[in-house]
Amino acid sequence: MPTVLALDQGTTGSTALVVDAGGELLGRGYREFTQHFPQPGWVEHDAEEILKVTLDAVHEALGQAPRTPAALGITNQRETIVVWDRNTGRPLHRALVWQDRRTADRCRALEQRLGAEYIAERTGLVWDPYFSATKIEWLLENVKGLRAKVESGDAVFGTIDAWLVFRLTSGAAFVTDYTNASRTLLFNIHRRAWDEDLLKLFGVPRAGLPEVRPSSGTVGVTDARLFGAEIPISGIAGDQQAALFGQCCWNAGQAKCTYGTGAFLLMNLGSAAHVGAPGGMLCTLACDERGAPVFALEGSVFIAGAAIQWLRDGLGLVAHASETEAIARSVADTGGVYFVPAFVGLGAPYWESDARGTIVGITRGTTGDHLVRAALEAMAFSTRDVVDAMAAVSQTSLSELRIDGGAAANDWLMQFQADVLGVPVARPDLVETTAFGAAGLAGLAVGVWKSGEDFAAGRKYSRFPPKAATDGAYRNWRRAVDTALFWARQGR
Repeated sequence: MPTVLALDQGTTGSTALVVDAGGELLGRGYREFTQHFPQPGWVEHDAEEILKVTLDAVHEALGQAPRTPAALGITNQRETIVVWDRNTGRPLHRALVWQDRRTADRCRALEQRLGAEYIAERTGLVWDPYFSATKIEWLLENVKGLRAKVESGDAVFGTIDAWLVFRLTSGAAFVTDYTNASRTLLFNIHRRAWDEDLLKLFGVPRAGLPEVRPSSGTVGVTDARLFGAEIPISGIAGDQQAALFGQCCWNAGQAKCTYGTGAFLLMNLGSAAHVGAPGGMLCTLACDERGAPVFALEGSVFIAGAAIQWLRDGLGLVAHASETEAIARSVADTGGVYFVPAFVGLGAPYWESDARGTIVGITRGTTGDHLVRAALEAMAFSTRDVVDAMAAVSQTSLSELRIDGGAAANDWLMQFQADVLGVPVARPDLVETTAFGAAGLAGLAVGVWKSGEDFAAGRKYSRFPPKAATDGAYRNWRRAVDTALFWARQGR
C-alpha cells in the first residue's frame, strides 16, 4: 500500500506524518523551534531553524515508516514572510510572523486613505498587519540593500510553503499555491493572479514573488540527498485550507474550526464570493474535493492554544497542555473570571490590532485553576463570536462544527464548545487534520487516492451534542471583550 508524507509547518513547531492509502498513521515526528520577540508586538522566526527542525521531524517520521513515500504534501503557517538570497538560499532577515503587529500604523493609514473596499474587493481581506504585504514592504524599507537585490533578481520573498519547497528542491522550484497567495494582500482572488495595482502600492517587484500553482499537483521533487530518494512535492495548502480539505468540507455551508496557536474557522462557499463581508469575515481561497480553488469565509482568532502555552511557559501554572482538562473539571466554574487573550490584538469579528490580553473578575478567591479554565473557555467563546458573525454573512446556520487541532483532544473543551454553540461538535479520529489534508492533496495528484470520496472513506468522528445552556456566561465574555476594546481605543 503506498504511503504519503505530510509536512505541517506550524507557528511553534513542525509535524511530519506518514499515512498510507487507508488513512492509517504509520509515522510521526515533531520538533518545536524558537520564538523571537525583539519588541512588544513583534514576532519573528529563524527560517533556517524552521528548515532544520522540519527535516528532523521528517527523518523521525520516516524512521518509523521506512518505505519511500509516493508524494509529499506541505501545509504551513500562513502570512508569515521569509526573504532569502535566491543564489545561496540564505535568509536575509528573520521571518516576520503572521502574529507580528509592527505595521499596524501603516495599515490604519492605508485604510484611511483608500478605504476598506479597495482591498476587500480585490483580495477578500482587510487592512491588517496579519497579512504579508506590509511585512514585505517593511523589509524592503528596513533591510539595507534589499530592494536592489530584489530588483536584480538576487533576493525573493515567499510564505513558508515557498521557502520550504525552494530549499527541499535545492532551489529548483520557486512556487506557492492559490490558498497561500490569497493571504498576502497582493493576490486578486477573482482573477487568481498577483494584482499589479497592489504590487505597485506596496512597492513589491513581481520578480520577487513565486509562481502560483494549484494546491494539488506536482511542483518539483525533493533533493535525493535529503531523504535518500526523490519524492514528488504534490500538495501545497495553507494550514487552515488544508484542514478544511482534511475535514472533507467540500460542500458549500460545511465548516470546521482548527484549534492551534490561534483558532481558525472556515466555511466552504463554493463559487460564491462574499468580499467586504460585515462582521470581520474574510473571503479567501480554499480547495474543492480535487484541490481546485473555491471561495471560503474565514474568521481568525489570533490566540487560542498560545494562551495555554503562556500559562505553561510564562506563569508556570501547568507543566503540559494535557493537564488542562483535569484542571477544568476540578473547579465548578471560573469563579467569575474571564480571560481575553488578546496578546497580539483581536482578530475576527473585532479586528482591533491594539487590543492586549485582559483578565477581569479576579477576587481574593481566584486560583490558578480558575485562570486555566478561563483560558479554555475563551477558546469556546471566541469561536462562537466568529460562528455567529459567519452565520450572519452566509445566511447559513451551522448544523455541525467539525473541529481539529491540538486542543481538540480535550473532551471537556469539546463539550463546552458544543454547549456554547448550541450545535454538535464533531471530532475526527485523526485530529491532525491539517497534515492529513496536505497528504490528501498530494496523494490525489499522484493517484494514491482516486477521488475525494476515496480519500474520505473510513473517516470516523466522535460527536459532542450540546447539553447545557451557557448564554449568561457568554454575555459576560462579551463584557470582558468590551473591556479589552475600551483599553485599546482609549489609548489612541
